[in-house]
Amino acid sequence: MSTRTAPRTGTGWAALGVCVVGTLATIYLTYEHFSSNSTFACPETQAINCQKVTTSQWSHIAGIPVAVIGLVYFAGMLVLCSPWLWRDRRLDGIRVAGAAVGVLSALYLIWIELFRVDAVCLWCTLVHICALALLCLTIWRLVAEPPEPV
Repeated sequence: MSTRTAPRTGTGWAALGVCVVGTLATIYLTYEHFSSNSTFACPETQAINCQKVTTSQWSHIAGIPVAVIGLVYFAGMLVLCSPWLWRDRRLDGIRVAGAAVGVLSALYLIWIELFRVDAVCLWCTLVHICALALLCLTIWRLVAEPPEPV
């Protein structure tokens, strides 16, 4: 049997949609980072403050803005979840591993927001939700649509 089968449910299309949303959100965060604007569509309260989060000392990893890292991540997952590659079941493990890395990164960043920065970014929260949704969808595919036996 072939390892290239079309998804039997909308799981592949849902994963692609989540990747598109994650990519768009990280494009916006990257734009805001490099434009040095304070035009975030995000309220500035004590608990919710995108500007405070995205300009904190933790907004870079090894000198690279976290927004750029997120953009590269979601662009890569967008390719892996494209209709052409979604059909290749040999990539299922890579998709799940990539999605797991996204969730672990999100958990770390949430911890930073809550316990170091003392503020939450709503745009970052959207990206974190996309990472979790992507992990759920990639695992769901393995359970609901197991590869055909060889």
